[in-house]
Amino acid sequence: MKPATTLDERVVVRNYLEAGDERALADDVLDGLTRPFKELPPKHLYDAIGADLFDRICEQPEYYPTRTERSILLDRAAEIVALTGASELVELGSGTAAKTRILLQAMGDAGTLRRYVPIDVTEGMVRDVARQLTEEHPELTVHGIVGDFERHLHHLPRPDGPRIIAFLGGTLGNFTPGSRRRFLRALAKLLRPQDHLLLGTDIVKDPAIIEAAYNDAAGVTAAFNRNVLRVVNRELDGDFDPEAFEHVAFFDREREWIEMRLRASRKLSVHVGALDLDLDFAPREEIRTEISAKFTPERLRSEFAAAGLELVELLTDPDGMFAVSLSRPQ
Repeated sequence: MKPATTLDERVVVRNYLEAGDERALADDVLDGLTRPFKELPPKHLYDAIGADLFDRICEQPEYYPTRTERSILLDRAAEIVALTGASELVELGSGTAAKTRILLQAMGDAGTLRRYVPIDVTEGMVRDVARQLTEEHPELTVHGIVGDFERHLHHLPRPDGPRIIAFLGGTLGNFTPGSRRRFLRALAKLLRPQDHLLLGTDIVKDPAIIEAAYNDAAGVTAAFNRNVLRVVNRELDGDFDPEAFEHVAFFDREREWIEMRLRASRKLSVHVGALDLDLDFAPREEIRTEISAKFTPERLRSEFAAAGLELVELLTDPDGMFAVSLSRPQ
């Protein structure tokens, strides 16, 4: 762990990323692209360029999840705070804290706001958000954690009053079913009886609506998907031709999840210099880059129960497009 940085008396940032963590991409490329069915974890989609492209995706008319989740929070934030009595908000994958600012404001309006604990892999982002939020909320302290929320949850500070752990944006859907259940169980173990998990999840609906969200007419999602190949080129001395891969996104009706893939348009040979790795692609061979599971209320209850959680409230928009749920330990 790197030394803690204190920005002022109300902000501390602790970096738990260690030397060698940057090898995650190399390990994932070596493991994922040498399998019979090639795949890469979705986290590598989000370098600085990828993050900017994802922000643009959220602005596309077909992409409903972000604006719908935000509308639910705007409508129900005061209710969430009243139900939980929360004085502390922990956010996994905090980014710019765009949606959680709504919750922090509601906590401030209720007079309960004490502390915000953002967890993100980008130290500069954590620092910038901490400065902004403490300027906006004089009563707020920030304990920032620079780390991977799958590996560094044990570094959370001791709670300062009733706590909400927020995991928004439908990110839980990127986990495979087994990993998802393990992660929910890990979160449940962090919660005391007075604490709650606030979870954003996409809802099963007309497949045409779901598929359109991942195949926007402007081609922003396609650029976002191909960008992972540019990340491999830049970081690992690869020679992928991103334009030789077609963006593919479809809804798997049996598993009820979206799959994003990159499909080779022709026979291709690729060299990854940093790994001394040669890869061959047959025409139309694919790399899976993301899954995004969609949920029914019944499945959510089942997933919570398996993790030792009890569903307290399921908040949806009027059209039932997206859900924000509150759960607590059983």
